[in-house]
Amino acid sequence: MSKRIFVLLVVLMVISLLGIITVQIFWIRSSIEMREEQFSTSVKFALARVSENIQKREFKENISRYAPLIDSMQKSKQSNVRDFVFQQIDTSRNEIFTFRQSILENNYKSQFSPFEADTVNFKTFLSREETQIEKIEFNSKDFSELSPKDRMVKVERLDRYDKLELESIFKNIVSRTPIHDRVSANEIRMNLDNELRARDIDTKVEFGVFSEDLITKVKSDRFVEKRGYTYNVPLFVTDDSIDYVLYVSFPEKKEYILSTISWILVLSAVFIFIIILSFASALYQLIRQKQISAIKTDFINNMTHEFKTPIATINLAIDSIRNPKIINDKEKVIRYAEMIRQENKRMHAQVENVLRISKLEKNQLDLSKDVVNFHDIIGDAVSHVNLIIRDRGGEIEQSLDAKQVEILASKFHMTNVITNMLDNAIKYSEGAPKIKIETVNAGNNIVLKVSDKGIGMSKNAQRKVFNKFYREHTGNIHNVKGHGLGLSYVKSIVEKHHGQVYVESEKGKGSTFTVKLPII
Repeated sequence: MSKRIFVLLVVLMVISLLGIITVQIFWIRSSIEMREEQFSTSVKFALARVSENIQKREFKENISRYAPLIDSMQKSKQSNVRDFVFQQIDTSRNEIFTFRQSILENNYKSQFSPFEADTVNFKTFLSREETQIEKIEFNSKDFSELSPKDRMVKVERLDRYDKLELESIFKNIVSRTPIHDRVSANEIRMNLDNELRARDIDTKVEFGVFSEDLITKVKSDRFVEKRGYTYNVPLFVTDDSIDYVLYVSFPEKKEYILSTISWILVLSAVFIFIIILSFASALYQLIRQKQISAIKTDFINNMTHEFKTPIATINLAIDSIRNPKIINDKEKVIRYAEMIRQENKRMHAQVENVLRISKLEKNQLDLSKDVVNFHDIIGDAVSHVNLIIRDRGGEIEQSLDAKQVEILASKFHMTNVITNMLDNAIKYSEGAPKIKIETVNAGNNIVLKVSDKGIGMSKNAQRKVFNKFYREHTGNIHNVKGHGLGLSYVKSIVEKHHGQVYVESEKGKGSTFTVKLPII
C-alpha cells in the first residue's frame, strides 16, 4: 500500500467517523429539544387547568356563601323583555310551525351590603318558550280555514346568564380581598401535583404568586425564579386587568428531561464508543500491518544479505579447492574446508533462529525443564562468545554474587538466551567490546544484568527492542548484522520460564539488559 493511498484511506475514515458522531450528536440534541417542547406544552396546559380549578372553587364558595342574600334582593320595577320568533310553513303537511322565545330580564338591588359595597345591582333572566303547530287548508292561494293548534309552553330560569352575571359581580368585588385569603399554598401545591401527574410529569416543582412583579405570601419555601426553568399563568383574571400571576419553577428540569430519554442517550453513547473503538482498532491494525510489512521487507533484505555472504564465501572456497595449484596443497584445502564448515554453521544458526521463533509462536517449542545451576549456564554462554571478544580485543567482566543459583529451566534455551544477550552487546559496541555480567539474589529471584558500553538506544527503540523483526536503524541497514529475532526470542523464553526481562539504555553510553528468574 503506497503512502498516499494509506493517508487517503485514513483521512476518509476520520471524516466518516466525525460525520457519524456529528449526526448522532445532532439527533440527540433534536431529541432533547423535542422533549423540552413537549414538557413546556404539557406544563402550560397543566397551569391553565390549575388556574381554572382555583377560580371555579372560589366561585362555588361565593355562590354557596351569598345565595341567601341573592334570593332576598328586592325586584325593581324595571324589566326588559326580548322576543325571538321563528315561523315556517310546511305545504306537504299543511302545517304552520311557530317557535317563540321571550327572555325576561329582571333587575334587583341588595337590601344591605354583603360585599362591602353600598348597593349591588343584580339581574335574573327567565326564558319563556312557546311552540305551536296549526293545521291549514288551502283554497285558491288563501287560508280558508285554520284548524285547532297544538301548543307547548316552557318557562325556565336561565342559569347560564345568572352565572355570567354572578361571575362578573364576584370578580369586581373580591378583587379587594388579599390573595392569601383567596387561595392557599397547599391548594396550589395539590392542584399542581394532580395536573402534572395526569400528564406524566414527575419532578420537583416550586411556585410563587406575584402581584405587579412582586412576590406575595403565597409561595413554596424554595421558590426561585430562573430563566428557562420557570413558567407562568394568570390567576384570578378580572375584566379590566390581570392582578395576579402564578409562577411555577422546575429546578431539576434539565435532569428530568434527560432522564426521560436516558435510554436513548445510553444507547447513543454505547454506539459512539463502539464506532470509535472499531475505528481506532482498524486504524491501529492498518498502521501495524504497514509497520509489519516494512519490517518484513527489512527482514527479507537482511536475511538475503546474511545468506549471500556465506554462500559467496563457500563458492569461492570451492572454486579455490578445485584449482589444480591448491588441490594438492593439503594445508590450504583443510583451511578452505574449515571456512566452508564455519559459513555453513553460520547459515544453519540463522535458519535455527527463524525456526525457533516460528515454533514459539505456535507453542511447539520443546521446553523440558530441569534443575540447573544458573552460573554454569552463564559460563557456557560466555565460552560461546569468548573467541569473538578476544578477536575484537574486548573483555567480559563477571561479578557473580548470587548465593542461591538453582533454577528450573531448559539448559539449552536458557544458554541461548544469555548468548543472544552477549551477542547483542558485542554487535552494538564500537571498537573493543567491554561487557559486564552481574548476578544477585532479590527475594525469591535471581537477577542477571548484562551491561555494555556500546552505542545505546533511544527511548523509542527501548520500547520496541523486544518486538519481532525490530532493528534500530543506524544509517546503513547492514552495518550491524542480524534479523531482529534475537531479543524477541530472549523475551519469549524468559516469560515461558515465568521471568521478566527489560532494558535500560542511554544513547551513546551503552545498555543494560536485566533478566529476573524465580529460584528453587
